[in-house]
Amino acid sequence: MLKGISPIISPELLKILMEMGHGDELVIGDGNFPGAGLARNLVRLDGHTVPDVLEAILRLYPLDPYVDAPVALMAVVPGDDVETPIWDTYQALCDASEGKPVKIEHMERFAFYERAKKAYCVVMTGETALYANIILKKGVVKA
Repeated sequence: MLKGISPIISPELLKILMEMGHGDELVIGDGNFPGAGLARNLVRLDGHTVPDVLEAILRLYPLDPYVDAPVALMAVVPGDDVETPIWDTYQALCDASEGKPVKIEHMERFAFYERAKKAYCVVMTGETALYANIILKKGVVKA
């Protein structure tokens, strides 16, 4: 154990977060996300929800201030009658982490998958909410 680092962050995930550079992307997938088939690097955190993992990661991970939207969500497929209250939680966590409102874009399902294939890492969770997948673009730590 280390001081100040959430126990949700596994040694493997901590190593990957340290390896990532400015502009690299991290996907946090829900329990239905096809992460194993898409990931360059895959970390399994099946016992946790996306909001818990997101909150733990954002304590360590700066979002990219040089892009229009450093966060992306998988948009609801047209015709799919699904509520997405988890998105409000993501907005609040991102805003709190950055100390200001963070713009979040919504991507069509298959465009999201294509972007996820290029991500540095996919973190799989046990999240049961639908459309709970999120992509984070890493920023820089300012001195």
